[in-house]
Amino acid sequence: MRIVRPVILIIFSFLASALLISCGGGGFQKSPLDEIIQNIPRDEMFTIILNDMNAEGNFSKSYFHKYQIIRDNQIDDAREVVSDWHEVGEKEFNNYINDMGMEIASRDSTGKLTKTVAPPGYNNYVGNQKYGRWENRGGSSFWAFYGQYAFMSSMLRMGSYPVSRGYYRDWRGNYAGTNRRYYGPSSGGRSYYGTNSAYNNSRNSRSTWGSKSTSFKNNVTSRTSRSSGSFGSSRSSGGGFGK
Repeated sequence: MRIVRPVILIIFSFLASALLISCGGGGFQKSPLDEIIQNIPRDEMFTIILNDMNAEGNFSKSYFHKYQIIRDNQIDDAREVVSDWHEVGEKEFNNYINDMGMEIASRDSTGKLTKTVAPPGYNNYVGNQKYGRWENRGGSSFWAFYGQYAFMSSMLRMGSYPVSRGYYRDWRGNYAGTNRRYYGPSSGGRSYYGTNSAYNNSRNSRSTWGSKSTSFKNNVTSRTSRSSGSFGSSRSSGGGFGK
């Protein structure tokens, strides 16, 4: 028994590790989003927006994100970078599947890090009197950047899709600081923000995900309906970095 017991433990440990890997157990690996945040100096504000998504493969899929990163050291003009593709795990991909064009992480001027999903610019810029003010237009109030920050309006697509004070108050009062995600009002079956919104389509008309989203959802539904079969559903281990 003294000899057999360690051998059994080793075999059990090996099988458990293999099971974790086959079921997407790469979740212990730091996500690309965390890596990006870690590499931005702590004294810089930033806003990270999910710029694009992609899923490749048939039976075993690989998942990818691309990010729009707005960095602001509060001295020079804020600068924008669109990242390369980064491979992410299936769980992380599905967590943000409705959030293209949304802010998924930010850090404000006090160093406070926020990793909840919000409309782009809502955490750092909208409502911040350093950068702009509320202006009345046709009986409604909308956010307007000061002249020296007009480029922020272009980065965040607020010229074509202005932020009304009502939207901001709704987010601030009912969603900020929670895990609830604010997509704005809906019209014609589409929300103001999010993956399938007109806002997102306008900001990234060449999106890789745009042509794949419907077929991907259909495939997910098909896989889910088969998951009760003898072979179960297939899952990707994810992890790693870009293409």
